[in-house]
Amino acid sequence: MTSPRTTLSLVDTDPAELAVDAIVIGVHSQTTEQEAGSPAGALLLASGAESIAAAFDGKLTATLALLGATGGAGEVIKLATLGTITAPVVAAVGLGPEPSGAAPAPETLRRAAGAAVRALAGASRVALALPLPDDADAPAALRAVAEGALLGGYRFAGYKTRPQPARREPVAEVLVAVPDAGEATAQAEVTRALAVTGAVLTSRDWVNTAPNELRPPAFADVVAAAAREAGLGVEVLDEAALREGGYGGIIAVGQGSEAPPRLVKLTYTPEGGGSGKRVALVGKGITFDTGGISIKPAQGMWEMKSDMAGAAAVGAAMLAVAALKPSVAVTGYLPMAENMPSGTSYRPGDVISMYSGKKVEVLNTDAEGRMILADAIARACEDGTDYLFETSTLTGGQVIALGKRIAGVMGTPQLCERVRAAGEATGEPAWPMPLPDDVRKGMDSEVADISQVNAVMDRAGHMLQGGVFLREFVTDDVAWAHIDIAGPGYHAGEPTGYWTKGGTGVPVRTLLHLIDDVAANG
Repeated sequence: MTSPRTTLSLVDTDPAELAVDAIVIGVHSQTTEQEAGSPAGALLLASGAESIAAAFDGKLTATLALLGATGGAGEVIKLATLGTITAPVVAAVGLGPEPSGAAPAPETLRRAAGAAVRALAGASRVALALPLPDDADAPAALRAVAEGALLGGYRFAGYKTRPQPARREPVAEVLVAVPDAGEATAQAEVTRALAVTGAVLTSRDWVNTAPNELRPPAFADVVAAAAREAGLGVEVLDEAALREGGYGGIIAVGQGSEAPPRLVKLTYTPEGGGSGKRVALVGKGITFDTGGISIKPAQGMWEMKSDMAGAAAVGAAMLAVAALKPSVAVTGYLPMAENMPSGTSYRPGDVISMYSGKKVEVLNTDAEGRMILADAIARACEDGTDYLFETSTLTGGQVIALGKRIAGVMGTPQLCERVRAAGEATGEPAWPMPLPDDVRKGMDSEVADISQVNAVMDRAGHMLQGGVFLREFVTDDVAWAHIDIAGPGYHAGEPTGYWTKGGTGVPVRTLLHLIDDVAANG
């Protein structure tokens, strides 16, 4: 598992006296009501930075306002302290309007910490004096700040052969100011944050790797090596084993490429058997998706290296499971294939015998993800599980319906609600969607058990078609949820919050939260 490039520890020293290169404070924008009784352009200082404000004789927020600070969420304004405090630079990060009678939401803190640490690239040692509540919400707030700081400084190593003079190195060390640095709960949050963000960074690295370097056999080798080092059980099925085992969906998609498909199974068993509950994670691992015979348009196709983001998230989450050791058995299934057009590609009109025994009529070879996922889901159900969480960059319909930040969730209603709650808690929002009977009816086939997509190639309910198809391969006794991350799995825009350009690591943190939830509540 990738270690965070930035180290993190807690301090309870007065922030004004910390020997760091920069100190980060929070500022709020004003509401209309607050502006009525405040000086024009003044900001509201967030808690945690009182001693720093005192050192500036009460002129800190006014000075920041003169520099253009508005307190808008994610905005970072730097101010030279000129010896006023120990740190030479104060960086004020915007937190948006001040919440009424409450601390900022964890996601607000997570994004602020990420934006600030990224903006301070080039500094070696940075301290965060952000507002942390002193009540039952304190652990969640501290977790958010720690995660944001560790993720915001991420940078993919890349492939440049020449030094980049203007490229500043990420912050090496972050200190988080807390009331009691030795408190056990706070230290536990740091330990967890290091494991969780390490998994997210691993997922990002895999997604950002050039597709010629991470074809299915290579991807399987990398995941298997990391899993063995972490102490997980590992099983890798190559193309011969897949063909012999009847994994028709994986074989069909992978047969068009000279780089053959794989299925990687990762197993974690808690000491003593844990709670007795079993969780299965399934992730789509299309290492590159041309669309196959139903080829995609050229514009933007390079982003299809991210079509294995689901498998990357599942593999990385399993590495974190090995480190965190939850009291529930967890098994990960990563079907991998490269969807290429060639003389051996599967075709529209083909009928494929799936691992479950069902027959699928192929109408669109660009709907390949559901083919490999169906085999992996059927294998997971056969092996035995109580809860199945599957994640994939499955449909453009998810992006159209919910945008680039919110995942779509389909499956067992109660489990979908748990996914929604987990997404809200982790800052990886997800929204439950229905699986209507009329969508299933539109996928009836005259020659097979089901068509791979709507039989008239109608894109209405496109995201729902993916969920309806996958439901056919889940056994009745398994609670399941399909998490479509076509939008949030890859960020093509400018860095924002703790997201950088490229792979995001969504939904690693959601999956780990769900595993903890199952371990605690069944």
